[in-house]
Amino acid sequence: MSAERDELKRLVDELPDERVPAVLAEARRQRQTQPAVEWPPSWFASFASGRTDLGRNHDDLLADGFGRP
Repeated sequence: MSAERDELKRLVDELPDERVPAVLAEARRQRQTQPAVEWPPSWFASFASGRTDLGRNHDDLLADGFGRP
């Protein structure tokens, strides 16, 4: 167990009873898991260019400005 966890346990044990609800609420909030990042993102491969050589000809695509005028 880490030193930080040991310190946290010691601090919690020393808390006055009237502070326990607020600290407990914060601990529960901190425990909530972050939403998992979806991979690949929904927009990934969401376009169709009709070209299958995009990787091979990346220099040409960059020179063309990705079809921008």
